Amino acid sequence: MSKEVLIEKGHVNIQDAKLFIDGEYVDALSGETFDTINPATNEKLASVANGNEADAKRAIEVAQRTFESGIWSKMPVEERSDILCKMSDLIMDKVEELSYVETIDVGKPIKESLGFDIPRAAQNFRFFAEMSKYMVHEHYEKHNFTSYAKYAPAGVTSLIIPWNLPFMQLTWKASAALASGNTIVVKPASYTPLSAVMLGEIANEAGLPPGVLNIITGPGGTVGTTMSKHPYVRRISFVGESNTGKTVMRNASEHLIPVSLELGGKSANIVFEDADLDEAVKGSIEAIYRNQGEICLAGSRLLVQESIYDQFLEKFTNAARQIKVGDPLDKQTDMGALVSKEHLETVDRYVQIGIEEGAKLAYGGKRVAGLEKGNFYEPTVLYDVDNKMRVAQEEIFGPVIVIIPFKTEEDAIRIANDSIYGLAGVVWTNDLRRAGRITSEVNAGLLWVNCWYIRDLRTPFGGSKASGIGREGGRHSFEFYTEAKTVTMKL
Repeated sequence: MSKEVLIEKGHVNIQDAKLFIDGEYVDALSGETFDTINPATNEKLASVANGNEADAKRAIEVAQRTFESGIWSKMPVEERSDILCKMSDLIMDKVEELSYVETIDVGKPIKESLGFDIPRAAQNFRFFAEMSKYMVHEHYEKHNFTSYAKYAPAGVTSLIIPWNLPFMQLTWKASAALASGNTIVVKPASYTPLSAVMLGEIANEAGLPPGVLNIITGPGGTVGTTMSKHPYVRRISFVGESNTGKTVMRNASEHLIPVSLELGGKSANIVFEDADLDEAVKGSIEAIYRNQGEICLAGSRLLVQESIYDQFLEKFTNAARQIKVGDPLDKQTDMGALVSKEHLETVDRYVQIGIEEGAKLAYGGKRVAGLEKGNFYEPTVLYDVDNKMRVAQEEIFGPVIVIIPFKTEEDAIRIANDSIYGLAGVVWTNDLRRAGRITSEVNAGLLWVNCWYIRDLRTPFGGSKASGIGREGGRHSFEFYTEAKTVTMKL
């Protein structure tokens, strides 16, 4: 089947989704299901098994038994790597199918799913599979003794995945946890479960032993809670909203389970007067409207130096007007549908709050005319925003930019750091020394200069303050998903 036929005609058999436990697709023990909805049409896509506490416990027990068997945890790293590389290859073999499913379940443009998300998912598996073979281990000698560190798989690992980038986020976590020798239990978001469930089929085709990967669909209040407090679980990696992350951390504390939390953001995107304005506009448009603004790394607070403020605002607003919002399966679409009716209403409510607070509306601020059947919202530009306003402090997680003027470099740093979040930031300047000063002073885990969303998988990923705890990526992932053990011998 050609890519063109698949995308234009949608010839994919969307099947009802079941739980994946011990290498098999099974119904929830209760027999209950829930519907997953196409955000572009608000029509049912499929019925999904509605797992509960009993299902989650079953999956965790299977994962524990499989881990203790050693079939995966004690498999030679080269063999584990080969299987994970096969999973990478299979993801690319199914790139059109996975991209289609991701698009209709999330509402994102097919050109993003096909051009980035799913290929990056395959890259995640290959990267950690290859890196696992070449990790450098510590070894020291002192007097008549030698000491070395061993990094053993931690055990059963819970992965709780968000709805905005479901397959890419799943593979980012799962590939590192599996490469470390752990068994895993995955809970995809209830809004977007379909691509995650498909990973079970890929795992079986690649020869991953049964019980190593388990996938439980269902509500966070039951499935997620069980996965974050069960005594067999030895690692939890969660991506999602900050308040939910606090709940996960409280649950994990019952059994002192180490957690990695990737949470919300309200990142400052700072444009200085010496920046290349066309480049800054293009990058800033991408940083807020990609994936409908439903991305934690979004440059959602746009700080613009006063001397170029009016010029930049005009250029940015004109660029926002050119964004094509429409059918996510149309390869020309730039921005698709928000994930749900409820989320669309939340985004619109924030826009109205911003206007009530005194922000001015340059463009957007309403649903897209003619597309009322789906959850489509115009790319929105709020300007003359004060950083104390709710729209500047709270994560909207939608296609809404707030533009804030600043005078000096010190003002920009102060405004950027005046936030409960500390996930990311962007700096647009042609002054290398200024870039160095700003990136040193802005409190964020990831900072880009004259670019956005460029990721080297070897580097640490994570945020500070309300944006999370811990770092993953490269060796940092292996450090989190393993237990370090020091052995000292007398020679």
